[in-house]
Amino acid sequence: MDGLPELSPMVHERLLSPVAGLSQRTLKSAICCVGVGLHSGRRVNVTLKPAVPHAGIVFRRTDLGLDVPARFDQVSDTRLCTVLASPDHPDVRVATVEHLMAALSACGISNIVVELDGPEVPVLDGSSAPWVFLLDCAGSVEQRTPARVVEVLRTVRVQDGEAFAELRPGASGSLEMSMSIAFDAPAIGRQALSLAASGPAIRHELADARTFTLAHEVAGLQAAGLAQGGSLDNAVVVDGARVLNPGGLRMTDEFVRHKMLDAVGDLAMAGAALRGRFVGHRSGHTLNNRVLRALFADPANWRDVTPREQAAVPMLEAA
Repeated sequence: MDGLPELSPMVHERLLSPVAGLSQRTLKSAICCVGVGLHSGRRVNVTLKPAVPHAGIVFRRTDLGLDVPARFDQVSDTRLCTVLASPDHPDVRVATVEHLMAALSACGISNIVVELDGPEVPVLDGSSAPWVFLLDCAGSVEQRTPARVVEVLRTVRVQDGEAFAELRPGASGSLEMSMSIAFDAPAIGRQALSLAASGPAIRHELADARTFTLAHEVAGLQAAGLAQGGSLDNAVVVDGARVLNPGGLRMTDEFVRHKMLDAVGDLAMAGAALRGRFVGHRSGHTLNNRVLRALFADPANWRDVTPREQAAVPMLEAA
């Protein structure tokens, strides 16, 4: 993203060096699905495949024969969704990765190849729940290879007007999260939520929450070439005090839950499990990505947690 600092070679080396501790996980078997991209409107075939230890999460454009790593420093665009770009071919992009990334976090998957034949991950129903279902169907296996845990040592904050995102030192062995939102539309209003973002919490508290938009913005988005695949089947549409979806909301605070789900997906691109506290107010993909860049911009902001320290502070279950 423009205007953000490049990471130093030392920081890159630390980010790529795993530390012994929690085990990495991958899929037990491959699994496929087909869906439509929310913004492109294109039909896309996706295959989720097991990957070797230390492979990380990789999106593979089978139509172009190129891989795109799911890392915060490969994020190229954050307007309405999170877009990754190939480090060697910046025109090769994979958009709307956040819902799948959140599902991978919920299921504790650290190594996977996501093959797709188009430029955007399918939106499915607008939440992470279908991805969690697919990952559960595929099953997962422990790879008996140490995973990485990164502890936040110093508070980092990024801001845009009254909107902000922070990563702070935390008091537990997991990532704690707090999110608040404020919209003029009475159907949304002000909402807030705090939870420990363990696998079970993501799965049971956040995964079902769908993406949403305001009815008066839809025409403008489509005129700009966005939301071409959007419908009431994959997004909550709000018109003032009304929710236009025939089935209404899945939960009364679905809006803030989805915003937190997006943050889980964006933070999953840290390349490690985070130990600390995320606090966001009206935060979206841009601030979520910027706060990760701010964290890793200075090695004094974070450290790798050793296996002995992980054992001393039990981590919450992955799923």
